Amino acid sequence: MRHSFRLWIGLLISMGGIWALCSQFWAYAQQQPVVLQALGGGMVAALATALGTLPVLLSQGMSERTQDTLFGFGAGVMLAACAFSLILPGMDQVRAQGLFGGSDGAAASVIGVAILIGAACMLLLDRLLPHEHFIKGREGLDVDAARKMQRTWLFVFAIALHNVPEGLAIGVGYASGGMAGNALATGIAIQDVPEGLVVSVALLATGYSRKVAVLLGMLSGLVEPLGAVLGAMVVSTSLGVLPWGLGFAAGAMLFVISHEIIPESHRKGHETYATGGLMLGFVLMMIMDTALG
Repeated sequence: MRHSFRLWIGLLISMGGIWALCSQFWAYAQQQPVVLQALGGGMVAALATALGTLPVLLSQGMSERTQDTLFGFGAGVMLAACAFSLILPGMDQVRAQGLFGGSDGAAASVIGVAILIGAACMLLLDRLLPHEHFIKGREGLDVDAARKMQRTWLFVFAIALHNVPEGLAIGVGYASGGMAGNALATGIAIQDVPEGLVVSVALLATGYSRKVAVLLGMLSGLVEPLGAVLGAMVVSTSLGVLPWGLGFAAGAMLFVISHEIIPESHRKGHETYATGGLMLGFVLMMIMDTALG
């Protein structure tokens, strides 16, 4: 009885703390329209991920070839987003602000350093956070601890590592102004639909029930609005941070593409289909980000 009472008290205290944090955030966000826009864009991406998981409740499965094609498609969208929505606008910002003289060399150097910092941060998270990939298996610093953790949470951590850079990119895109945020949010949402499906199918194939696979797939998308808000809050504090934020987000996404998505799509012998999906995704995002503004 005493244990149940303490549990309820703890839950009430936690809910009060969450309510207070949400109230403070809402008051702050009302003064920062960019943060609200980033939250909206991140929620769109999260909803797209959730939408992609729903067919798992109805269908029996998905072929490995189709999974690899969709992995490649997502990688292509992210590659184009890095180039046209993050790196090039970041270089334009360096020139416009006159950072380090504002020359082409300065623009390339600033964004290049920011890209490397973003990739290094993702590498650090990849090494320190225990997680499990669908094909590569368990990774992280404490392998023994990873073995003791439920595989469900290891998969969740791996999915979160994939989605953090996408959320950051959305937030930084909105902070940069113009249509960059909308283009990024739309492009990432498009690739999140098949990503949510692939994640749920992969979880289903590893032995989880349909409901658990769909639930985890939906929950994986919630990282994106959090990342979007964080990216927008940091970058909107100072205009000088913007090019660094754009480069950082690009570096984080490039790391995930090269270290996670492409290897996953090439491990089952469907490289041609995965590459075809990558090309289609790249061209689609390029068109959205350039021809459509």
